[in-house]
Amino acid sequence: MELNGVGYALGAAALFGASTPAAKLLLRALSPLMLSALLYLGAAIALSAYRFLAFQSRESQITRRDLPPICGVIFFGGIVGPILMLLGLQRLSALTGSLLLNLEGPFTALFAVGLLREHLGRRETFAAAAIMLGGALVGFQPGLVAGSWTGALEITVACLSWGIDNNLTQRVSLRDPVAVARIKTLAAGSCVLVIALWQGSGEIPGATSLICAGAVGALCYGVSIVLDVKALRALGAAREAAYFATAPFVGALLSIVVFRELPNLSELAGATLMIIGVAVLLRERHRHRHAHEAIFHEHLHIHDAHHEHEHDSAVVEPHSHPHVHSPLTHDHPHVSDQHHRHTHRSP
Repeated sequence: MELNGVGYALGAAALFGASTPAAKLLLRALSPLMLSALLYLGAAIALSAYRFLAFQSRESQITRRDLPPICGVIFFGGIVGPILMLLGLQRLSALTGSLLLNLEGPFTALFAVGLLREHLGRRETFAAAAIMLGGALVGFQPGLVAGSWTGALEITVACLSWGIDNNLTQRVSLRDPVAVARIKTLAAGSCVLVIALWQGSGEIPGATSLICAGAVGALCYGVSIVLDVKALRALGAAREAAYFATAPFVGALLSIVVFRELPNLSELAGATLMIIGVAVLLRERHRHRHAHEAIFHEHLHIHDAHHEHEHDSAVVEPHSHPHVHSPLTHDHPHVSDQHHRHTHRSP
């Protein structure tokens, strides 16, 4: 399960990272606000079409109990974050804004560990910090560091909002990831589109730009968010934030191919830090005797050591239905997914 989560997280990061060089090409014909709106809405349309055309999902569906975190995801991730980011970028240099936007990963990890009982050992914390620092170095572009305190505060609060968004998304990650991603992209796309029209950036894009932006959004935003929700389910928000911070590395690699931009010293240093951090995370095994409290919930699962229950008839795995976890104490390698939230006496 953990290895699947790592694959989902790195896949989500790779797809999102690929959106950077693609967006640079699309910005030749579209304003930043309009492009952002089209990327999100292209993802929402693609996910809606997939759900309409595909077979019925086996995943657990969103219920009324999920409305509070879903509303939080929409508010913090789809409204507050994008608006504050755009306001802040207007008051800051490109370099200052790029560096401050790397705060999303640390905020995500701090909320996950500090408030939501996720656990990172010392080596895992070092690895996560190395990956996030590497991402900042890869995204570093030489230029003037300038801007107002107001702009810096707005970017910081935007990253704080996305950190909250990521942890709230982790709370609903046991639900159908396509449904969760569709809600996020539709909310964010609609919000940014309103901002674009309000600021006079609502030019009607040409057919080619519209199709290309929608295709990039479907793949680099839609599929990426679905994979990211699955990664949050398997790894928890803190580890997911670390792996997802490798996204700038993919963007830099593709920029070398597309724009023939040779890597500079900071990019090489950042790539090295990220490779080291990912290697440490992959090798780390957190194992100890731990107790599971009784819990009643619903999610996609197979019958394993954590899901030992009977069915009246034959079933196809994986499947989803409401089930009870009886109290259980055992010892095995694990991460801070939603079945393993417990206190630790030491790192």
